[in-house]
Amino acid sequence: MYKAFKQSITSLLSNKGRTVLTTLGIVIGIATVILVLSAGEGFRGIVNNQIATLGTNTLVIATRVPPTTKNRAAANNGPSLNATVAITSLTLRDLDDVKRLANVTNAYGIVVGQAVASYTDHKKSLIYYGVSAARFEIDKGTLSQGRFFTDGEDKGAAQVAILGSSAATSLFAQDPPLGKYLRVGNLNFLVIGVYNSRGGPVGGGDDGVYIPLVTAQKKMLGIDYIARGVVEMADLNLADATAENIRQVIRHNHDITDPVKDDFTVATQADVLGTLNTIFNGITFLLIAIAAISLIVGGVGIMNIMYVVVTERTAEIGLKKALGAKSSDILNEFLVESIVVTVIGGIFGIILGSLLGWAVALIANAAGLAWPFSVPLYSILIGVGVSATIGISFGVLPARSAAKMDPIEALRYE
Repeated sequence: MYKAFKQSITSLLSNKGRTVLTTLGIVIGIATVILVLSAGEGFRGIVNNQIATLGTNTLVIATRVPPTTKNRAAANNGPSLNATVAITSLTLRDLDDVKRLANVTNAYGIVVGQAVASYTDHKKSLIYYGVSAARFEIDKGTLSQGRFFTDGEDKGAAQVAILGSSAATSLFAQDPPLGKYLRVGNLNFLVIGVYNSRGGPVGGGDDGVYIPLVTAQKKMLGIDYIARGVVEMADLNLADATAENIRQVIRHNHDITDPVKDDFTVATQADVLGTLNTIFNGITFLLIAIAAISLIVGGVGIMNIMYVVVTERTAEIGLKKALGAKSSDILNEFLVESIVVTVIGGIFGIILGSLLGWAVALIANAAGLAWPFSVPLYSILIGVGVSATIGISFGVLPARSAAKMDPIEALRYE
């Protein structure tokens, strides 16, 4: 085997251009696998971190369109995706009743709207979030400057605002925003605070502006209901029981006797994470399948080039067999050549894929996303395992072809 390895190395070094081309397909395939899986882990990390900032001991109440006899498909466990139907039954009264439950420590309501915000000659279309003051006792976000608005300012429909970090930069540039008036839609708001960067869109994001809930309801949207409620629990282990208690309270308030007709959903953070992880796992398998195509292309390249090598070295093979070399010796030599190419491609593929994943993380962080860099071990194992299998498998046919050559016929190519 050592002799076969030595001869393979000599053969590969004698034609460096061919060796590079043969290896390139494997390098690209492995690098692609590692890059896409590294990027997937980075995005998963962003979402998980963003959900953590909402509080790990919270659950979310959201509206949904209840099913009808014509549309049973609407009976799902998620919030309503039908933008043409507004569910107006979820109110602050529901949250007040939910707060009386034993395991509930706090809760706040949310409404969402979109408007053009302007300061001097700077304008930006952004999403505004009307939130109860209780949000700031539950949410893990922190301010870079200023203060949160109070419960009195919320109930009094005060026109005060807290900016996301990107919104503050876009609208105020180098001008300190605190104490300035920002126009959102048709109203002027006094800026009292600026959030530190959250690094992602979950739960609001850096491009938003936060205003008191009552202000958003009465002065911006003209409504008296909420879109979502966030509930904080004392004991996370009682999350499922608490969620069921909340359902009972809201069903009573909404005169719902059949749970199938619920016009709301209650989901724990574990439910949200479970759903997201299911989505991420599906995307991961899809990315692996796409990257595997590159590995297969690389394997076909190895096979084709190895067939060319067999043709070029036909006379050499005939001479070796005429001098006593066994078919197994020829087979081993060509197989070892395929293995060496695959191993070299694997090493460079891991390095290239890791560097590309690192570059993606750098670019994402430069864009303001808290993108964690990681190269999952399973991405390396999948990339190298699949490439090794493909490289060796596609090297078997040319190796067998070389081993089966008749020495007399092969020597005629001399």
